[in-house]
Amino acid sequence: MKRAVLILLTCLAAPVARAHPHVFVDVGLRFETDAAGRLSAVVVSWAYDDLYSLLILSDRGLDPDADMVLTEDERAALLGFDLTDWPEGFDGALFIETGDGRLPLGPPEALSVGLEDGRLVTRHRRPLSADLPTEFTVRPYDPSYYAALGLAALPELPEGCTGEIVTPDRAAADAKVEALGGSGDEMLFEEVEVGVYYADTLVVTCAPGS
Repeated sequence: MKRAVLILLTCLAAPVARAHPHVFVDVGLRFETDAAGRLSAVVVSWAYDDLYSLLILSDRGLDPDADMVLTEDERAALLGFDLTDWPEGFDGALFIETGDGRLPLGPPEALSVGLEDGRLVTRHRRPLSADLPTEFTVRPYDPSYYAALGLAALPELPEGCTGEIVTPDRAAADAKVEALGGSGDEMLFEEVEVGVYYADTLVVTCAPGS
């Protein structure tokens, strides 16, 4: 396995002792509907920070002329690189909550990869395994907070649905982390999902029948 893949999986899934992210990812969301107009899947984009993007390209020997333009063959080689070999229990850093609890998502399907303004951007689809209620929340985050995932913008929602992004209270999040021991028990940090304290929350409300 390539070193960069191992680093990525560590960034998105491995526990750390300090609530200081080392990789930064802007997250985009797009909701798909089926023929009946019901929400059927979420298309997720991950735009990695400049440094991590360069690390991936360098580790794989891609873009050797450093013009930040990928050839068709290079894109094919990269497609799905961040979706393979997920550790057991890691479900993709996207969490949808309803009044009945967390909604399971289907396995990811790689859609595209490329460079945009010097940043590596990947897109994949996660099918929904059940009908969504009229109100639900969506949070993208790495439970260990090694990687900081943030919603880049309010996504376009299906007709009849509205959304609002609620940003985290970072001072309160820092206080919770400090109460856990600050730089203490790594296993505890993973167990309590420190990243959720720093997560953006998309609150979605849909009219009945949407």
